Amino acid sequence: MSDQRTNVSREASQVGRGASGSRGGGGSRGSIAIVGAGIAGLVAGVYARQSGFDVTVYEAHAIPGGASTSWSREGYLFEGGMHWLTGSSPKTALNAVWTEIGALNPDVPVYVRDPFLVYEFEGRTVCLHRDLDRLEAHLLDIAPEDEREIRRLVKDVRKFMKMDMPVFDLKGVKAAVPRKVDMGKMLAMLPAMPRMPFYANQTARAFAERFSSPLLRTLFSSMVGEDMSAMGLAFTLATLAAGDGGYPLGGSLAMARRVAETLEGLGGRIEYRALVERVAVEDGRATGVVVDGEERAFDAVIVTQDLRMAVDELFDPPLAEEWADDLRANVSPILDTFVSLGVRADLSDVPESVGFPVDEPVFCGGQRHDALAINNYAAYEGYAPEGCTALTLFMNGDTYDWWAARRADGTYAEEKWKLAEAVIAAVSKKYPQVEGKVEVWDVATPLTYERYLRSYKGSWMSNMLPGEKQTSYPAKPEGIADVYFAGQRLVAPGGLPTAVDTARTAVQHLCRDTGTVFQGAL
Repeated sequence: MSDQRTNVSREASQVGRGASGSRGGGGSRGSIAIVGAGIAGLVAGVYARQSGFDVTVYEAHAIPGGASTSWSREGYLFEGGMHWLTGSSPKTALNAVWTEIGALNPDVPVYVRDPFLVYEFEGRTVCLHRDLDRLEAHLLDIAPEDEREIRRLVKDVRKFMKMDMPVFDLKGVKAAVPRKVDMGKMLAMLPAMPRMPFYANQTARAFAERFSSPLLRTLFSSMVGEDMSAMGLAFTLATLAAGDGGYPLGGSLAMARRVAETLEGLGGRIEYRALVERVAVEDGRATGVVVDGEERAFDAVIVTQDLRMAVDELFDPPLAEEWADDLRANVSPILDTFVSLGVRADLSDVPESVGFPVDEPVFCGGQRHDALAINNYAAYEGYAPEGCTALTLFMNGDTYDWWAARRADGTYAEEKWKLAEAVIAAVSKKYPQVEGKVEVWDVATPLTYERYLRSYKGSWMSNMLPGEKQTSYPAKPEGIADVYFAGQRLVAPGGLPTAVDTARTAVQHLCRDTGTVFQGAL
């Protein structure tokens, strides 16, 4: 590993740092600006640097990670991004990608929560066990009247367990270590294909209505969001059953920092508190970026800021291409309000992820919530002071306009406090040991995410409606050369796997266009 890094650094010393012809003939390498130090930006930086390009990443925030982040308040660490990671299992193709960009390594423990989720309703409890035999027996015990639907779901999940996100090389790219298609794995996926439309063409709510048990209906409608495609529900169960979907200890920010350290160890640069205002374009080619009013010359630009925002904000004039118009018209954002509590009590006896109905509805952004779901980090070292617990809650719903109106009329801070009070009261009623022990609270609204991420309406994923075909957007614009796109918005519904895959693809486009061998290995 040390020899390879030395070679890359030696090659980098020969790479030009401006738009002064270093992209000349013969496939010479050049200087690359990357917009955003979220996971996609960091991954693109690592792959570009490994392949010999001079890399500078510009990040408006003071820390890396983008939507994959966490923050500290008075000794409590609140996990604000990743709650489980696709590709955490070494058996998956994606795991090799996470490893080669430094996100995972043998020294990073991966915690595999089991049961993954607990839901409590009318004095009864249902657990989402990872082992399918155990899950099936448990669900049948809870709701024998739903035997037919339970057995069919479990049978389908067994098929979906064979599905694995493949990692392909871009056609025509020269790769030092080519990714070959595993035909055995591809064939193993075939039996799942006929069952996919059944889930893709209905919402989680509609799927849940197939069950007679109120407990199971509530569980399945709330697992991934009741208005989302039931495909997300089925594939979540399959991911867990396959032993994937673990949580790297340290969470989002720690993982982002590992990738950032990998990039910097390879000689790449990250400039924080540096806002990219525009991609500089001349004669149909990107010539650099404008950062805090100053134009900086580069041979190519990789944009990893939310694509929905980037097509309008980063180009003058805004991109006027058919796919960009489609993006503007059809993105269905997933957003939430995030509530964090620091509790002066050890809540180790509370499940790590638990949902429950509330006696009094909680209103968030004008929307009614009759149930809450909390993530409990009592078992995680370093997330709270000794004997204390960090709790977090996602409250799903597009409340962007409501919060924007509260900001405009001056009641924004007051409404955040009202929400925190309502959540604290509901959690305290459910778990009396919490009452009077909340010493820290924090509310992040969609406006908070918008400010830090510069994402559309503060969203962090895109919704896929029932029956909707998976939408993807190009890695390169049609009318501007030397610009590449990556990030979660390129392929719905998004998430970390999309971020890392599109970043890898963007750099492969760059390598193919410049005749450079894509390295892709530490």
